[in-house]
Amino acid sequence: MNIKDKTIALIDSLKATCQTYGMGNDGNEYKIITQVFLYKFMADKFGFELKKINDPCLKALKKSDKWEEEYAKLSKADREKVSLFLPPEVPVFKPDYLIANLWNKQAKGDFDVIFDETMVAIAKDNLDVFYTKTAQETKIPIFEKLTIFVTDDAQRANFARALVDKLVNFSFEDAFAEHYDFFSDIFEYLLKDYNTAGGGKYAEYYTPKAIAKIMARLLVGDNADLHNVECYDPSAGTGTLLMALSHQIGEDRCTIFA
Repeated sequence: MNIKDKTIALIDSLKATCQTYGMGNDGNEYKIITQVFLYKFMADKFGFELKKINDPCLKALKKSDKWEEEYAKLSKADREKVSLFLPPEVPVFKPDYLIANLWNKQAKGDFDVIFDETMVAIAKDNLDVFYTKTAQETKIPIFEKLTIFVTDDAQRANFARALVDKLVNFSFEDAFAEHYDFFSDIFEYLLKDYNTAGGGKYAEYYTPKAIAKIMARLLVGDNADLHNVECYDPSAGTGTLLMALSHQIGEDRCTIFA
């Protein structure tokens, strides 16, 4: 399967887990799936960018199939040093935050607490970069406690284990090398059921990819010889139209702003 099909399969498996624990197709399921999905994406992005850094202390990490374990072996000073080379939009993860660490702690009885505290800690550590805002400019962390949505307290640890089980053998790294709007298809798929159940209230946030491609062709044409173009969308939503424009113009010939 390609990365798109693998990602859709991951979403389906996460949805099945939520249904098993009594949260099928409701607002809490949406929160859980999107936050767990984003957590995995950010963790893989961190690892992907870490492997690109040229530093002697990362030599073993780059060669290992279990890079998370090699990262945990680094001294705190080395971890802080290499984090300075990460792009500013990449979250910084402590070893305790990574999937491998959560996997190794699954046998603990309070695994639901461990899982929730990990999510909250990641959000807190990266609050300067990743957050949403209220109308009063209050920052809202991107992650919250998720197992609390399981009504039966006794099942919360099992629920957290089931979520980690779905993530441990999946990787987004193949997507990071792709130069296309990977997330537009995934976003549409993710919102499909919630959009239908919610009477279409999520439809305002994105333009379907097929429509964006047509609009880009109408705006740019098929054979335009353009250079140094700047595209700005003040109400970009998920940015699908901007991405389509950049592909139609040529990624090396334009800059997009949102």
